[in-house]
Amino acid sequence: MTHVAMKPAVTTAATPQTVDVDVPQAKALANEAVALVRRWLTEAAKVPVDASAEQLAGVLKDPSGLDFTVGFVDGVVRPEDLTVAARNLAALAPKVPAFLPWYMRSAVALGGAMAPVMPQVVIPIARKVLREMVGHLIVDATDAKLGPAIAKIRKDGIKLNVNLLGEAVLGEHEASRRLEGTHTLLARPDVDYVSIKVSSTVAPHSAWAFDEAVEHVVDKLTPLFRRAASFAGGGRKAKFINLDMEEYKDLDMTIAVFTRILDKPEFKDLEAGIVLQAYLPDALSAMIRLQDWAAERRANGGAGIKVRVVKGANLPMEQVEASLHDWPLATWGSKQDSDTSYKRVINYALHPDRIKNIRIGVAGHNLFDIAFAWLLAKQRGVESGIEFEMLLGMAQGQAEAVKKDVGSLLLYTPVVHPAEFDVAIAYLIRRLEEGASQENFMSAVFELSDNEGLFEREKQRFLSSLEALDNSVPLPNRRQDRSLPPVATPHAGFDNTPDTDPSLPANRDWGRAILQRVPGSTLGNASVKAASINDEATLNTAIANAVEKGKAWGALSGNERADILHRAGEILEARRADLLEVMASETGKTIDQGDPEVSEAIDFAHYYAESARKLDTVDGATFVPAKLTVVTPPWNFPVAIPAGSTLAALAAGSAVVIKPAKQAARSGAVMVEALWEAGVPKGVLTMVQLGERELGKQLISHPAVDRVILTGGYETAELFRSFRKDLPLLAETSGKNAIIVTPSADLDLAAKDVAYSAFGHAGQKCSAASLVILVGSVAKSKRFHNQPGRRRNLAQGGLPAGSHQPDGPHHRARQRKAPQRPHHAGRRRELGRGTEEAR
Repeated sequence: MTHVAMKPAVTTAATPQTVDVDVPQAKALANEAVALVRRWLTEAAKVPVDASAEQLAGVLKDPSGLDFTVGFVDGVVRPEDLTVAARNLAALAPKVPAFLPWYMRSAVALGGAMAPVMPQVVIPIARKVLREMVGHLIVDATDAKLGPAIAKIRKDGIKLNVNLLGEAVLGEHEASRRLEGTHTLLARPDVDYVSIKVSSTVAPHSAWAFDEAVEHVVDKLTPLFRRAASFAGGGRKAKFINLDMEEYKDLDMTIAVFTRILDKPEFKDLEAGIVLQAYLPDALSAMIRLQDWAAERRANGGAGIKVRVVKGANLPMEQVEASLHDWPLATWGSKQDSDTSYKRVINYALHPDRIKNIRIGVAGHNLFDIAFAWLLAKQRGVESGIEFEMLLGMAQGQAEAVKKDVGSLLLYTPVVHPAEFDVAIAYLIRRLEEGASQENFMSAVFELSDNEGLFEREKQRFLSSLEALDNSVPLPNRRQDRSLPPVATPHAGFDNTPDTDPSLPANRDWGRAILQRVPGSTLGNASVKAASINDEATLNTAIANAVEKGKAWGALSGNERADILHRAGEILEARRADLLEVMASETGKTIDQGDPEVSEAIDFAHYYAESARKLDTVDGATFVPAKLTVVTPPWNFPVAIPAGSTLAALAAGSAVVIKPAKQAARSGAVMVEALWEAGVPKGVLTMVQLGERELGKQLISHPAVDRVILTGGYETAELFRSFRKDLPLLAETSGKNAIIVTPSADLDLAAKDVAYSAFGHAGQKCSAASLVILVGSVAKSKRFHNQPGRRRNLAQGGLPAGSHQPDGPHHRARQRKAPQRPHHAGRRRELGRGTEEAR
């Protein structure tokens, strides 16, 4: 038979909406745009090329150039430890690109040979050379260097959009420091335009805490906008703030923060900007939302806004996020789709009625897209509402040629303090990969005027993306809606169940509804009461009944059991909200930590269902199931671990008696109810709650029990074995879990992972880090030692009735001691006892 499994619901919208735009007019500009690009290239060839830019471009053309340069940036520049950097330089030296002149190749080879011997001398020199090679891309933020750099870059028709780079924002300390740095920049007389991301304004927050996070960011950013507005008057204009964004999850929040701030009466006359990433299918619908809001703002006498349209530069991050949670990729699936999306947004925005509300920043270096936007703006008479933006130091000759036609350019200008140059690595690597990727226009930027093959490649890409232009408003790729019933889909094999996506408004509303039910939740109470046993006779009867009922269950084929277990996965999915409610109510699980646990329980059901089918096809063997398995799970993962142990035993044809931990009895009960509803007979699956400790000993040592599955402390496993020496015991026990941080590590990421491992899930994971071993120079690294303390401030636990709560409670009766603030112990940090106990 064909099995049908329940998958998470999606919205039912089947076709995109359309918008009133002139598509034929836009497409008719194709040949004129190509001709304009040719003219720009001819003019750009006359402009002297910056030596460092030409050198970097040449390196990236080399087959091993990208690997060498990224390896140099990541392996030689980033590490604090000079010995580590020296070792990496020695390994890279033989791979030096042939493009470099002989004396530079020789210098690299000599540096690689000498670095392990004299790292204190060689590495600072090597880093200085690299900084000079990429110095045209990033500006020194110190007062002594920033002013002269700005004065040199800014000339007729050139304006700067200044963005301060900094350490990873793991806590309020770094967020406040970064925000203060932007305040300082904005206060400078030579800075009138800054960019800042919401994610660098405040410490990381729960993905479910949308409203609380928006309120927090608005509170933090309002003084910055107030400072920008304060410069207006006396013939001067207010300064400009642009809200940038990185990940898809920031899209709604950035728009909400932006509109919430500008809705304040004090900012009625302030123009500000926001970024939209065209590689998201959501880009045009977001632009329409902003246009509607801006039109109302203008109608009420307020200032317009600006939207900076970019292609998007965080695809690897989006791919990782989608893969981790089994979500659809948020971005378009192809470069051509992204290019078409870019033109779709531009075509919509460049309309006389709309440009009055929203000025457009056309950001990028693709000359074909720039030519298209400029010609379209001129044809529609909206040149005054469009601004062209490029990256500092990239294709300067072409930038000059474009500026002659369009009148001015805004250069995106990242600045960083020399002591923190390593934080520019992510930005640099994105720029380097863009310059080397054959899919990207930047890979051809220095050869378009001389290489007709490359010109034709980019021309055809432009024409293909323009030909695909239409008047549709694409639907987002991510449309999951947990408030809808799960959709039945054919089941074949095993696929991981997607977690709930908190970046979607419908899911956030669904989550808040769950939290509202938490304080008064009674889920599972009736089943727990019915399962309570207080005497030996009742327990013996329950065991005997399970053994008897289990005979019929064990006699089923693996395929027959699989059908029921697949159905169990469906019911667990349908009861996801109930499971989250009871976990939050009973054990303090926050939604962001409980939801993946429910997904894991669902995965167990489908995985063990497929495993059961395989039992029917073992060649030359007859499967004989255990008669009775006792499952004794812990309280700290109140759904996933009980479900996994129970479903495994059921798949193998065994009857199960499960005794959930007392602190998680209701959570276990709701899970068991789902399995009963799926068709597992109550006698085959029996839940018990034992009133006396001696009854627990009676259950574990009962001769009818063929197997015990325990997840808990090692001492508990020893106790069980003492009850019955021949007991077949499958025990997962915890121990002292250590994280080793070496000098080669990215210290920001290491600090983040250490803190989450130690304090995530209220520190109650069986794999929670309780010991950090710092190797070599890391033991003295101020950067590493400061970060965990800052990050730990986020882990203050409490009841999860509010979605802003970052962690569950750290204090519960009979729970292990809460992790204490890390303390330095030689080269170790103790984070807690690192034990887990099943009660």
